Amino acid sequence: MDDQAAGSPQDAHSVPVCYRHPDRETGIRCTRCERPICPECMVNASVGFQCPECVRTGSGTGHAPTAAMPRTIAGGTIAADPRLLTKILIGINLAVFIAVQVHESLLNDLVLFGAWPLAPYTPIQGVAGGEWYRMVTSMFTHQEIWHIAFNMLSLWWLGGPLEAALGRVRYLALYFISGLAGSALAYLLTSPDTSTLGASGAIFGLFGATAVLMRRLDYDMRPIIALLVINLIFTFSPGLNISWQAHIGGLVAGVAVGYAMVHAPRERRALVQYGTCALVLAVVVLLTLVRTAQLS
Repeated sequence: MDDQAAGSPQDAHSVPVCYRHPDRETGIRCTRCERPICPECMVNASVGFQCPECVRTGSGTGHAPTAAMPRTIAGGTIAADPRLLTKILIGINLAVFIAVQVHESLLNDLVLFGAWPLAPYTPIQGVAGGEWYRMVTSMFTHQEIWHIAFNMLSLWWLGGPLEAALGRVRYLALYFISGLAGSALAYLLTSPDTSTLGASGAIFGLFGATAVLMRRLDYDMRPIIALLVINLIFTFSPGLNISWQAHIGGLVAGVAVGYAMVHAPRERRALVQYGTCALVLAVVVLLTLVRTAQLS
């Protein structure tokens, strides 16, 4: 059974924290006083963003204290809890993990495999047999404690900042599209009776999007690049039984979607962002159909 695993990020990168919320990292500063501010504290100004104090004192562009709060760097709405979806995703993964530990037979119904058995005149099970739901359920399925521990720690460290930077809808789109891309490439390139499971495809998508976001905010890229290289070394190390196909599929999708999210021009933001998501999903569907045709 091919397990996917992603290493846990380190606290190697130094990122400014909001002066009102010290637990929140941010790359945005007030255009007047230059204090770091998180998405919840940012207030739209004619140029850039201002902190609540500068708005209240009228030291900026004349915005009233009731000025509309801005959107995230990707155009998403500001959320009071910037890690809500990340917590929910971790909760779903943990719930499935516990269910699998209690009823191990569930594993056979959730993991990703292409087709089994392949004997003539025997109904085919798996994705090729119409069980497309496995492309999604496998993203939330873990069997080993170390596997889910690495993935959930990675999800917490990468997911929170991305959710705050992109907004909930865009973050969720990034997560699922990356996971599906990982599933599609694993389905396409692995033996049809090979089982794949784990959130690592989606996690590698978050790695890719984080690198794009850090480059966009002009952060030091060395920590995330080093962490990604370490994970790729583990991915391709022989004997570890890791699905490199899922990792690479998720990474490529994460970079593509992440780039569209943070670089889309404001006047065509939604078109570029969701158009890119649709394009990547179309590729996922195409690869899945091609492999299904081969196995059928």
